[in-house]
Amino acid sequence: MAEKQPGPGSEDALELLIADHRAVERLFDAFKKTKDDDLEAKATLAQRACEELTMHTIIEEELLYPAASEALPSSDVVDVEEAYVEHFLVKTLIRKFESLKAGDKGFDATFEVMSEMVQHHVEEEESELFPELRKANLDGKALGQKMVKRKMELQSKLDAAGSRSVGDKT
Repeated sequence: MAEKQPGPGSEDALELLIADHRAVERLFDAFKKTKDDDLEAKATLAQRACEELTMHTIIEEELLYPAASEALPSSDVVDVEEAYVEHFLVKTLIRKFESLKAGDKGFDATFEVMSEMVQHHVEEEESELFPELRKANLDGKALGQKMVKRKMELQSKLDAAGSRSVGDKT
């Protein structure tokens, strides 16, 4: 069954982010199921996960977290600050893949640690931050429209670069 592709105005911001979370989780699961000697598949899955995570991180940092900081009482902004730190750590692991190739010592371990960190981050967002945002005065539809637009820009940039340098926001 084909998944519904979000278009401008069709999705709530938090639902878009949850869909991103599920997409990355599927990549993590596929990587775990890949045979150790299928280096091409591992390289492709790792690259795609890094691309998806980079786009997702940019969208959250540029759009979600500033909106969350405005919408939430100051006591809940700690969740946003923690999310920024978790993003920094994941971005550090993504950069490590610039010098690692599938089959290199540390490649699988780096991917596994990144997967675990992202799963922890997703769990916190979906069980703590997102419910708080749903209760707060957050215009999820307007934010979702901005997210769809930004994701399309990032995907176009990624496509034009031949799946390289998506994190370069210039």
